[in-house]
Amino acid sequence: MTAFDARKLVGDLEVTLDVDVLVGAHPDRDGPPGTPESVLDVLAAHRIRSGAVASLRAALFDVPSGNDEVLALDGVVPVGAVDLRDPLGAVREIDRLAELGVRAIRLFPDEQGVEAGFPSVRHVARKAAGLGLVVLTGGDVRRFWQPFAGLEATVVFLDTHFYHLGDFLVAAADEPGFHTSTRLLNSPDALETVPPDRLLYGSRTPHYEPLVPLLRLATSGLKPDEIAAVAGGNARRLLG
Repeated sequence: MTAFDARKLVGDLEVTLDVDVLVGAHPDRDGPPGTPESVLDVLAAHRIRSGAVASLRAALFDVPSGNDEVLALDGVVPVGAVDLRDPLGAVREIDRLAELGVRAIRLFPDEQGVEAGFPSVRHVARKAAGLGLVVLTGGDVRRFWQPFAGLEATVVFLDTHFYHLGDFLVAAADEPGFHTSTRLLNSPDALETVPPDRLLYGSRTPHYEPLVPLLRLATSGLKPDEIAAVAGGNARRLLG
């Protein structure tokens, strides 16, 4: 029996910008150390040129120093994390990040125990939309689309599961700024169902296996120009 060779199927696919990359580690669970050097090595090993990088330290316990660590990295697109448990502090941090030229913020509702209906989420969503920032957000898209509705916000839903793809498509039909990561869209026709200008390659390196979304994209029915857009072109357009 011939061994399955996923890398051969991925071929020469190259991602120019991965929209879902983290540095740091979860202090309460096993996992990779998440040092910037090790994360960048994983990206390079999978032919991923660069990533939109956010800090778990910022998300979990020290917002300013975690964000400053990301801002100091070379060759990446820095993404600022905010703490939805502190909406007033989150808005102050968004102002600071915007003054430093950051183009995107990332929300970690699951890690912070925040639900879509909490006032803090809508408060932060309004602030980010008002400044023209891109929002990368975790959470169940069936709930977390609501705080961004009607704001003309640009949002990338990082946790859209293929079981919930229909809900994303219905919400996105009325919201031209709604986009989704490819990470969990691994069913046979998921990528082909989404308008290609709304898809962004995301891997959640180093806390997810980047080869899985790479394989799905490489073997999809998308046209070469559409694959190039998903593999970084769309992210570059949104994040600059």
